[in-house]
Amino acid sequence: MPDLFADLVGQRQARTLLSAALERERLAPAYLFAGPEGVGRRLAALRFLEGMLAGLEGSPLQRRRLAEGNHPDLLWVEPTYLDKGELIPQSQAEERGVSRRSPPQLRLDQIREVSRFLARRPVEAPGCLVVLEQVELMAEAAANALLKTLEEPGDGVLLLISAAPEQLLSTIRSRCQLVPFTRLQPGELAGVLARCPDPEPAGAAEPAELLELAAGSPGALLRHRQAWRALPEGLAGRLQALAPADPLAALALARDLTDALDGEQQLWLLSWWQLWLWRRHGRADLLRRLEQLRSQLRAYVQPRLAWEVALLELARLMPGAPASVA
Repeated sequence: MPDLFADLVGQRQARTLLSAALERERLAPAYLFAGPEGVGRRLAALRFLEGMLAGLEGSPLQRRRLAEGNHPDLLWVEPTYLDKGELIPQSQAEERGVSRRSPPQLRLDQIREVSRFLARRPVEAPGCLVVLEQVELMAEAAANALLKTLEEPGDGVLLLISAAPEQLLSTIRSRCQLVPFTRLQPGELAGVLARCPDPEPAGAAEPAELLELAAGSPGALLRHRQAWRALPEGLAGRLQALAPADPLAALALARDLTDALDGEQQLWLLSWWQLWLWRRHGRADLLRRLEQLRSQLRAYVQPRLAWEVALLELARLMPGAPASVA
């Protein structure tokens, strides 16, 4: 018998749970695919949906339709940005030039759409199928609406995908069958990357921190590489060279950084720099100041001002700075 999950690397426990549910034809009303980003949760969801539609043998036709989002009984929902009164899916935001200064959300209107979709009569499948990505990004009203939907799911099946299940309401988690996903081992990570090669092979200047940031996630590693290559030339080097003797350079860096990078890019750069500083200096005070900056950027403090103050303070904390006078 063909293995429906043959292209899902690792994730033995998830594969066992999902295969057993299909084989016994005992599906839960809702599943929570919980684990790090980029380790196969989305692929597992697609294969599980295929199994629900075509059995453990699978179906090339159904696989293609699911991959293209072209099945009449499937609703795939992802976080959105609100732009000029229109909800823009996260996957389309960059292409459509949407400002990403504020984080995307799963919104109340989207959860209401899920409820309406589940209430309708399916066209082909035994029941309607819904996938919610990054479900931890729900606003409070959306979470409460989802809880009501989970209490009365009808004949449909919901798949919730989350990298931070601890942020969900406990009542939501308790109504879902947990399917755990784990980070890949080094050999598994190398195997995935070999099958899905990076279109732009790593250059000599690519920092070692990217692999550590990925922490066993091939999808995350590819995203980190993409984010690194998207940085303006020399910007990361200016952060590394931050020195107490040149406050004007710190102010200019804050200006250039906020002019060139949107909110998501700034937060990514912050994560890289935080790891670089820890590996270079091992100073907890530097990390705490960067965490404060991260909180400010997420709280909609004016980004340039937040960076200016943070860089000036960090420059004074850097090795070589004169000791403060009590």
